[in-house]
Parts: sequence; structure tokens; C-alpha cells
Amino acid sequence: MKGFAKYYGKRIGWYLITLVIAIFLNFLLPRLMPGNPVQTLVSEMMGSSTNATAAEKIMQQYTEQFGLDKSIPEQFIIYVGKLLQGDLGISFSQFPRSVGDIISSSVGWTLALQLPAIIVGWILGNFLGAIAAYIRKGVDKVVLPIFMFISNIPAFGLAIVMLFVFSLQLKIAPSGGAYAPDMFPNFSLEFIGSLISHFALPFFTMVLTTIGGQAIGMRSMSIYELNADYVKYSRFLGIKDRKIIVYVFRNAMLPQITGLAMSLGTMVGGNLVAEMIFNYPGIGNTMFSAIGARDYPLLSGCTLMITIMVLIANLVVEILYGIIDPRVKAAQQESEN
Repeated sequence: MKGFAKYYGKRIGWYLITLVIAIFLNFLLPRLMPGNPVQTLVSEMMGSSTNATAAEKIMQQYTEQFGLDKSIPEQFIIYVGKLLQGDLGISFSQFPRSVGDIISSSVGWTLALQLPAIIVGWILGNFLGAIAAYIRKGVDKVVLPIFMFISNIPAFGLAIVMLFVFSLQLKIAPSGGAYAPDMFPNFSLEFIGSLISHFALPFFTMVLTTIGGQAIGMRSMSIYELNADYVKYSRFLGIKDRKIIVYVFRNAMLPQITGLAMSLGTMVGGNLVAEMIFNYPGIGNTMFSAIGARDYPLLSGCTLMITIMVLIANLVVEILYGIIDPRVKAAQQESEN
């Protein structure tokens, strides 16, 4: 038990150090982008007005209000102080909305799309890879190459093809958005039907781009395990193949669990391409808008959330490996002795 505590203590310590570095980079890197976000905001507010004095006064007011008149170290101290209070700041581009409010309104859409798509793609990909490794024949030579070909198509290319075929040609799916523009969110059957119809294309696009990569990884690991000495020895002892396969695929799943955890960790960032092509109102689209508007607080908030989720995902993988993988257990027991 002491070995496990030491093992996880070191890991958590490194993750905390990584988080501190990430917070600093999330603050600094957006501010290194060229351009002045306040000038952009004032230009949009003034429109066609040519009153330079008024524009200068408004610009000075917003510069002070956003704290951009202070030095970078001072801004960082203020940023960390607010962060410890759970305050991510005020958005420049969507002033006066808070960053927390914008992210919370976007992340739900992303999770609703990403979570089922990642899990379904992961399950189908691993199932296909396991069958291809064990049965071979038509699955390995025909079905797997088809999904590999689809997965190698750029995400934006597959999204455009899906839109062209199912929306423009067959007209069985809407071209974008999360629901019909003339509808207001509610719990009616009509609204739920609109959600599902708008959800279908981005969902299947993400699933199709996931299956091939998961399948080839599972196939490779399964073939490696099937040729391992313990499998040959087990068969020599007369152990039934059905029982051996359980251990083979359990061992082959370990790297795949890592991939799943990492995918779940990064899903909060959204699939930027899918959300842009399908105009889906998720956090990926929000982050892209923040980059274009040089919205430092919003961009920092989005990237910080992604960083935290990735770190949590890595920590979960470490814990799962310690529980599932007997080799990790043995190493910890040796360290206790």
C-alpha cells in the first residue's frame, strides 16, 4: 500500500507542476498574438462614426476596465487571483458576458456531441480490430481497409462530403446548426426531433473518423498478444481458446484505454472542424471565434479547461493502469519490500 501511495504521490506532484506551467502559458500565449482586441471592439461599436475623440476616450476606458493598461506581470497576478476565486474574467468580444457564462453555455453542446461519438467510435473500432485480428479473412482484407480509408480522409473533407450527399443531394438532414433557427429550446417532441436531425451528421462524421484508427490499434495489439508465449503455452496445456481470448483481449485493451481517456480529456475542446463545418454551437467554435477576436480571457478560459481535462484524463489512466495491469501492481509490491 505504501508503494502505491508513493507512486501516485509522485504522479500527482508532477501533474500539479504541469498545471502551474499550463496556467502561465494559457495566460501569456494569447497576449503574444498581434493586434489590439480593445481597438477591434471599439471599431465595431463606433461603426461608421469618425469621431476620433470619442473613440479614443472609449478605448482608454475599456483598456483600463480590462486591465490592459497594466504590465504583463501585474496582469498575471490579477489573473491568478481571480482564477483562485473561480473567476475567468470578462469576454472582450462578447462584453459584458463573463467567460464562465460563455463556456458553460457552449460546453453542454460539445459534451452532448463528443461523448457519445467518442465512446461509440471507440467501441466499434475495438470490436472491429479484435475481429480482424482473430478471424482475419474478409474482415481483415475488406472491412478494415474500408474504415481505414474513411479515417484517413481529413475531417473537414468527410464533413463536406456528408453535407453534400445527405443535406444537398438527398435532403434528409439539415445543413448546420444545433436545431432549427425558428425554434426556441424546449422539451417538446418537435424540438427534440429537430435536435436529433441536426445532431446526426456531425455525430456520424466523428464516429466514422474514429473507427479506423481504433481498429488498427486494437488489431496490432491483439495480434501481438495472440503470438505471445503465454498463449502458446496455454493452448499446449489444453486450455479452451474461449478462455484464452478473454486474457488476450484484456491485455490488448490497455493501450486502447489510454487512447479513450485521452480522447475524453480533449473532448471539452470540441472537434473544431466538425463544429465549424456544421456550425455547431460548441466550445470548439467558441474558441475559434475567440482567436479571431483576440479575446484573451475567453481563449485562456477555453485552453485552460482543455488542459485541466487532459491532466485529469492522464491521472485517471495512471490509476486505471495501477488497478488493471498486474505488471504495475507487481512493481509497486516490489518497491514496498
